[in-house]
Amino acid sequence: MPAVSDRRIAVVTGAAAGIGAAVARTLARDGYSLALLDRDDVELKRATAELAETIVEGADIESHVVDVTDRQAVDAAVASTMDTFGRIDALAHVAGILDTGSVLDSDPDQWRKIFGVNVFGLLNVLQSVGLEMRRRRAGSIVVVSSNAAGVPRIGMGAYGSSKAAATMLVRTAGLELAVDGIRVNVVAPGSTDTAMQRSLWSDPSDDSGADAVIEGNLAGYRLGIPLGKLATADDIADSVHFLLSDRAAHITMQALYVDGGATLKA
Repeated sequence: MPAVSDRRIAVVTGAAAGIGAAVARTLARDGYSLALLDRDDVELKRATAELAETIVEGADIESHVVDVTDRQAVDAAVASTMDTFGRIDALAHVAGILDTGSVLDSDPDQWRKIFGVNVFGLLNVLQSVGLEMRRRRAGSIVVVSSNAAGVPRIGMGAYGSSKAAATMLVRTAGLELAVDGIRVNVVAPGSTDTAMQRSLWSDPSDDSGADAVIEGNLAGYRLGIPLGKLATADDIADSVHFLLSDRAAHITMQALYVDGGATLKA
């Protein structure tokens, strides 16, 4: 049997880069031991090596090259985490993909791919980790969705629909798991300065691409960002950290929009 650590144990998916890597860094600084999951072997090794210099003494990291659409691979990574650490206290699910295309002209295979990762990949991870948490009747889960779940965007029908489905999946899981004392919440970022966001710009290396996002686009029915800036990955990670923590002990089934006011949420 593994030795059960006094430290919190977290699984982070999509941990190799962007928001997922920022979440892993934030949790590492707070003393969590981590199991990192990502499908990008090279970037995951780099992120793991960087975290090894950040993590608090006495905590530990393990990493797994996993495609979340592969349920057997997800289960194997979760089983390894249980063997190493003895339990899972927290799940930060960040893995996701984005592609664009109009509803009428897009290929159904594109939709299947996006839903495969953003919905069924989430379901795989949620079930695998959630079953372990339910055995202990304890745990906290945060899923990174998107403000596109609640606001239609031209050319983002598949992505927005997948995030809307993911958000409702998470809220329903939160309702079902509340009886076991497990909290389940969503963080819904808006435009965040990551490689995914920059892939939507004409020149991903040109920082001025942010200006158009911030200002909005009347022709595209986008209002811009009232706070006048893109989010950073760390902004999103801080929100995930809060919802995973005991400071959010009475919060579940909620979607926290971290978008600088872009969706004008009341």
